[in-house]
Amino acid sequence: MIGIVIPAHNEEPYLEACLQSVRRSSAHLARHGLHATCVVVLDACTDGSARIARAHADQVLEIDARNVGQARRAGAQYLIEQGAAWIACTDADTQVPENWLHAQWALQADVFCGIVRVEDWGSYSPEVVRAFHAAPPQDGHPHIHGANLGLSRAAYLQVGGFLPASAHEDVSLIRRCEQAGLNIARRIEPCVVTSARRDARAREGFGDFLLNLERTVLQSAGGVDAAAA
Repeated sequence: MIGIVIPAHNEEPYLEACLQSVRRSSAHLARHGLHATCVVVLDACTDGSARIARAHADQVLEIDARNVGQARRAGAQYLIEQGAAWIACTDADTQVPENWLHAQWALQADVFCGIVRVEDWGSYSPEVVRAFHAAPPQDGHPHIHGANLGLSRAAYLQVGGFLPASAHEDVSLIRRCEQAGLNIARRIEPCVVTSARRDARAREGFGDFLLNLERTVLQSAGGVDAAAA
């Protein structure tokens, strides 16, 4: 069985689209004779996320930590107890392609590190978009995204899994995988689509990366800092 972990803190606007995309990927996986179980970990949610999760996920866990590392850890632990051989991770504001699960599994690696792309840039300027695409990633890329990550049960247990950190829990996990000498597939496919929202749930994650990129672009152009605009 392949398990999917999705942490969620007040993700009502995005969660249904995310879970629908995961369901399509699970159906694709089933056509290859493999089963998937999707777990949403609701972390201190006060909006309609719980209703959506219960309608579309296989399992819903609830915690009150406001800690993405703890949420991922809780979901992964549940899946391991259910016998998952592979743990795939994404975020509630992300949509995965149909082949997402099967492509990870077919790599036959210990760990998969994928990339993300943005389709709706919202209020970000064309200059920020160009800066983001200035160096297109290739296979072997150095990026680590909790929105597009997977690893075997054995690898997860060997390195101690996700730590209860409020940021960079994905980076910490992969750094320990590197130190352990595990086989890490750093591929540009399958790629997921994530949001460019400015009100990121996990500080110091992808949302803050885009805000910092915007500040850099504005400063290079002699403009004002985005935070003061």
